Amino acid sequence: MAGERFPLPESMAHQVRRVLRLQDGEEIVMLDGVGEEARCRLEGGDCVVQARGAAGGEPRHRLTVWQALLRGDHLEQVIRHGTEIGIARFGLLISERCVAREISPTRLARLRAIAREAAEQSERGIVPPVGSPVSLAEALAATAPGSVLLYERNAGMRLTELPLPPDLVIGPEGGFTTAEVATAERARLSLAALGPRILRSETVAVAAAAVILSRTGDFA
Repeated sequence: MAGERFPLPESMAHQVRRVLRLQDGEEIVMLDGVGEEARCRLEGGDCVVQARGAAGGEPRHRLTVWQALLRGDHLEQVIRHGTEIGIARFGLLISERCVAREISPTRLARLRAIAREAAEQSERGIVPPVGSPVSLAEALAATAPGSVLLYERNAGMRLTELPLPPDLVIGPEGGFTTAEVATAERARLSLAALGPRILRSETVAVAAAAVILSRTGDFA
């Protein structure tokens, strides 16, 4: 409630005081990660609640992105920028052309921390979960009706010509094999391309999410 006072969480103190250099009397937004926010005034080492309510940064369309494992730190880019854009959930998958075939618990924890940090930075009300890697078959089985596999060689529909998908399935650096594409079609996923240019895999999720969420008024 308004006027409630509580200590500034130790995990945030360095960011607030040393990095952002916020002073007493300035306001910050505290997010609980499950959809609520509190606007607070800094006072000494405390936060004083000014108002509580539903967080305003969550998209209306809840988009899940299934991203194939990528080399290096490219997955970090997908999680960070995808969270900023408004992706609601990330699933990780292993497909035939993945160079990276597994992910350590430490790295998975790092990806989840990136999602949390990006959600805080962009004032999201909910931190997007990042799932443990599964096979492509398991990912396809988990998708909702109306989902889309993005395939750069698709000569049919563009993403903008399809109904809003609940799930997007995105391949690794080398893309999906023709056999994997056929498997997705048998699983009743639609195929779509983003356009005539071939994008890097770490770019696809952000570009596609921007296209989808702009159609709902949730982005741009």
